[in-house]
Amino acid sequence: MTVSSTRFWKSAVDNPSRPMRPTTLLRLALVFLIAWAPLARADTIAARAAELRLEEDRYVLDADFDLVLNATLEEAIVRGVPLYFVVEFELQQPRWYWIDDTVVSNTLSYRLSYNALTRQYRLSTGGAFYQNLPTLEEAQRLISRVRGRSVIDKSAVSKGVRYEAAVRLRLDTTQLPKPFQISALTSRDWSLQSDWVRWSFTP
Repeated sequence: MTVSSTRFWKSAVDNPSRPMRPTTLLRLALVFLIAWAPLARADTIAARAAELRLEEDRYVLDADFDLVLNATLEEAIVRGVPLYFVVEFELQQPRWYWIDDTVVSNTLSYRLSYNALTRQYRLSTGGAFYQNLPTLEEAQRLISRVRGRSVIDKSAVSKGVRYEAAVRLRLDTTQLPKPFQISALTSRDWSLQSDWVRWSFTP
């Protein structure tokens, strides 16, 4: 394997003007993919539990995660880079004859930023409501605990029918500044998410 790799790279260097064959380009792509795969693996948020509760005419979501920012994200937020987190919820109806039907799909967004003058963290929800918090730990705890989030109209589901519910929490890298979006493609420090928490739900 060492000899063939050496010949491949030597041939590419000795003939820079020679166009690469499709198989050569494929090999090159595989080399980079293998090299970057460990870096691109997502860091994880521990998913604890989730449930749906009926409140009047709506079902609300309670969910628990264990969000802990790594050193890279902590430094970024202190230096003025806001971080966006998204709680994604889905409700599907299994169908044996076709793909599952998505009945409900919605998100809850958080924006976490730091004010260097007041030395406080600001956690905004949905752009309208915000809280100032003295510590990062408290901000992480609030993001980790979803309570009473309205997700389903009672009229959208049928009594006695089995549905599959799922929820997860992730860092939304699409809202980061462009240089950090590029870093998120190759660094696990910028790829933070939980596994989907899935459970059966029957109204």
